[in-house]
Amino acid sequence: MKYKLLDICEYVREKVDITLLDINSYISTENMMPNKAGITVASSLPTIKQVQAFKKGDILVSNIRPYFKKIWFAAFEGGCSNDVLVFRAKEGVNSHFLYYVLSEDAFFEYAMATSKGTKMPRGDKKAIMEYGVPEFVYKDQVKIEGILKGIDKKIELNKRINDNLLQQAQSIFSQEFLLLDRLPDGWQKSSLLGIADYLNGLAMQKYRPKYEEQGLPVLKIKELRQGSCDSNSELCSPSIKPEYIVHDGDVIFSWSGSLLVDLWCGGTCGLNQHLFKVTSSIYDKWFYYAWTSHHLQKFAAIATDMATTMGHIKREELAKAEVLIPSQSDYDRIGGLLAPLYDLVIANRIENRKLASLRDELLPQLMSGQLDVSEVPL
Repeated sequence: MKYKLLDICEYVREKVDITLLDINSYISTENMMPNKAGITVASSLPTIKQVQAFKKGDILVSNIRPYFKKIWFAAFEGGCSNDVLVFRAKEGVNSHFLYYVLSEDAFFEYAMATSKGTKMPRGDKKAIMEYGVPEFVYKDQVKIEGILKGIDKKIELNKRINDNLLQQAQSIFSQEFLLLDRLPDGWQKSSLLGIADYLNGLAMQKYRPKYEEQGLPVLKIKELRQGSCDSNSELCSPSIKPEYIVHDGDVIFSWSGSLLVDLWCGGTCGLNQHLFKVTSSIYDKWFYYAWTSHHLQKFAAIATDMATTMGHIKREELAKAEVLIPSQSDYDRIGGLLAPLYDLVIANRIENRKLASLRDELLPQLMSGQLDVSEVPL
């Protein structure tokens, strides 16, 4: 390691008026995704007049709780909160190479080791710039970018495909179930509890792995929100009852705190309390997943209204959630449209998990020189 981070980049200190931004161009720690998963749309704008500015090609890193590994290569210009660090590559440094330097797990571990505070640790901006970085000529920086960026492009493509697939599925579901002016012949009404079982998870602190066991990651609301477990996840014994073990493709519903419904694709885990594993011995996954997702906003409103006394969804609310059960012929027809869409979403998410793992394995090997790129053709 010959250089320090300050030799290849600098902090951006420019400001931008909040009036020039909207929820699509404002970035905060809240709409940065953990585990290097990029960003989502902001829920709101701050009330202050100016915020930190950034340009296309800058690298944004959340400076709160660095272990969440929130980082984004800016695809457009905009503004961000003061809790987001904005890095800009110096002349002669490839900006994507800088992004991958900052994406390495070793950087986030260093940021945590030098951070300040305990409950909500923040990276020390001066110490961060002392982080040691490898020496690569510009040509080799571009080669490293090409290797890793190819993986990231495939991940991003899969995400865009999934967004389109889920939009298609929602459109079909709405057309078939929500826009009816009358109940078709042979159709019935039921509830979420009438079409599926909602199994509440366990208090996993009671099920620690034994010394001879290799523990399973515990799926909590945080992991469900970020779509994966990480090295900071709690572990539980793999000998818990099989029904409390979550596998790729399972439907998981968080009924307390952050209400979410998701097709889990983060690998095998133990199901923590405050999460429902949704299954059915009668109906297919597309059916109970689509209906649970449909009722999510209603559940969110209930949780908000009753937060002071309850703070979560009770089974009686699941029993009130109306579901339309089609005739067998209509069920088979609609399932033929929806099931392939959801199956492809699951397959793409699993592929993305494997691609991200490959990228994160290659990254330290490339940065350390263990994998020599000098002979790789441009």
